[in-house]
Amino acid sequence: MKLQFLNPMMHGMLDYLAAGALIILPFLLGFQNIELWLSVAGGAGLIGYSLITDYHYSAAKLVPYNLHLLFDIAAGVVLLIAPFVLGFGEVATLYYPVMAIGVFVVVAVSARTPALQA
Repeated sequence: MKLQFLNPMMHGMLDYLAAGALIILPFLLGFQNIELWLSVAGGAGLIGYSLITDYHYSAAKLVPYNLHLLFDIAAGVVLLIAPFVLGFGEVATLYYPVMAIGVFVVVAVSARTPALQA
């Protein structure tokens, strides 16, 4: 089985689902202040750059898909380190790395366009 089986169209669907989770889950988990708003901002940012990515579910094809994957990695790094740098509570300290791992897994299994084949 090929490791990079997730095509850009499926990746796009997951982007919008993940963005929704980033926006909704912190409210359901009772996060406050930066624990809440960092996740909401991350979800909004993901929607923003997804809407301008060159893939199926976008409004404008301004950002190459491979660059989008780099944005995903950068967002995952922020999600991973934020609770430790910002001193989040127990639940948020678990939530953020779990979300980051999800991002890294999705990027790892996402097919690349020819310019970024490894």
